[in-house]
Amino acid sequence: MATVGPYNAATPDEKKEPTRPLAHPSPSVHPATDEDDDVEVQEAPTAKRWRSAQYLRKRRRALCCCGCCVTSVAVVGIVVLVLALTVFQVKDPVFTMNRVTLEDVDGDYLGALNATLSADVSIKNPNVASFSYGRSETDFYYSGETVGVAYAPDGEVGAGRTVRMNVTLDALADRIAPNVNLADLIFGQEYNLTSCTEISGRVSVLGIYKRDLHIKVNCSITLEVSAFSSVQSKTTDCVADVK
Repeated sequence: MATVGPYNAATPDEKKEPTRPLAHPSPSVHPATDEDDDVEVQEAPTAKRWRSAQYLRKRRRALCCCGCCVTSVAVVGIVVLVLALTVFQVKDPVFTMNRVTLEDVDGDYLGALNATLSADVSIKNPNVASFSYGRSETDFYYSGETVGVAYAPDGEVGAGRTVRMNVTLDALADRIAPNVNLADLIFGQEYNLTSCTEISGRVSVLGIYKRDLHIKVNCSITLEVSAFSSVQSKTTDCVADVK
């Protein structure tokens, strides 16, 4: 006879109760406290102040840059204006014939009479830059007829300086005084000459601004001839045309 062990039979109530699944642990949730709210309230004004300071710094830099640019443009404009009114304002050189004197008289067996005249001329440069000029030519006339030609070498006049030079002229004296008599030699006689001089030159300011000048000078000269005094100019009057 077999032996049967003890058997615990389930009660009817236990059979009716459904099986419950195992519960999973839920994440822990901490409710917001008053301290966290206070921290957020304190951080908000701080962030706003930081952004405001950044904006003010950027704006200050922009204003400084704009101010520097405006100041630089104004300074450059003033410098250019001053240079335009002073340095780059090219003035016309002044040509003056101071006097004309007789150096020598020479004649030949054919009756031709030549006179060597010396003209003292000066060129004044009123500019702040040097004025360089080329070889010039001066024609002398008496009664509309050419009586002599003089040549002057090229040269240079410094800023604000005046250069004087002597120009030698070989004139045909028999054309100036074909009928000289004793009374003219004793009491003196005046002869009116005219001259025309052309000079081409250039004014260079710092090697940047250059201006070419062409000067044409017309002079009226009164020569006084006397046996008891040297022959020299009594009056000289010159008018210059600069282009």
